[in-house]
Amino acid sequence: MFSQIHAPQNRLSKDAVKVWIISEVISSSIIFSLLTVVFYLDHLFLWKEWVGWILIGITVLSIFSTVWSIFFRPFLLYKIWRYDVDEDFLQLKSGAFTVRHELVPMTKIQSVETNHGPLLRKYGLRTLSITTMGSTHVIPALPKDVAIELRDQVAHFAKVNEVG
Repeated sequence: MFSQIHAPQNRLSKDAVKVWIISEVISSSIIFSLLTVVFYLDHLFLWKEWVGWILIGITVLSIFSTVWSIFFRPFLLYKIWRYDVDEDFLQLKSGAFTVRHELVPMTKIQSVETNHGPLLRKYGLRTLSITTMGSTHVIPALPKDVAIELRDQVAHFAKVNEVG
């Protein structure tokens, strides 16, 4: 019959939380800078009163979003994110409110690659991207050696050539 598939157990790097927080701080800084410029233009050109109220609403929503994204979301994502690889499946478990558990058959994987940006590089991390015919699956913020080993393992199991 069918063998039992166990939930994935491997975790991301603890530095993922730092990277996600720094990334959100940078994004939020840009958003609040733009809002400041628009508020100044509203004041300078005396736009309609309702424009000011919309800007205040956007600012309030942005503040709540920033607080969630910096102080809660990274820790929750780290707590929930799991992955595992065996000869048959790549398993991914992620999500903050809606937990998503994916099983990707090795026979459907077409390519696998590692990549990183400046923040990931600073912390010695890589993101692993696994492509199938219909979608791309990502395992973020793995230590460099783990990401390379996992990339090679998935490529071997899926019988694909290295891309990244």
